Amino acid sequence: MILTKEEILKADDLKSEVVPVPEWGGDVMVRGMTGADRDKFEASIVQTRGKDQTLNMVNIRAKLASMTICDEKGHRIFSEADVKELSLKSAVALQRVFVVAQKLSGIGENDVKELAEGLQENPLEDSASVSP
Repeated sequence: MILTKEEILKADDLKSEVVPVPEWGGDVMVRGMTGADRDKFEASIVQTRGKDQTLNMVNIRAKLASMTICDEKGHRIFSEADVKELSLKSAVALQRVFVVAQKLSGIGENDVKELAEGLQENPLEDSASVSP
């Protein structure tokens, strides 16, 4: 079956999962990222200095957690402004959320490697879509 534009746009394709986080005293809802969220996340870990680009892994777990922890209706409960404070929470708890967020967002180990390789293969002057 070939989908129409309307069918694609109406599809409920963002999956979520309840994640037990005993370090925080309960459960959290984690949802997969939208395409725009994933692009924003990936852009947030690319550091640009002049013509050089590197991956900035600082607070990567808190960044992903802030973009995927949501309320029961699927609305994010953290913003980018909360990342620093969230990064001070238990590494074990953040890792638990991070693993589920990766799974639900289709982010595998190879994705970060491919992003890093892409930076090496596509210097800044050749890419109009890379943002700091």
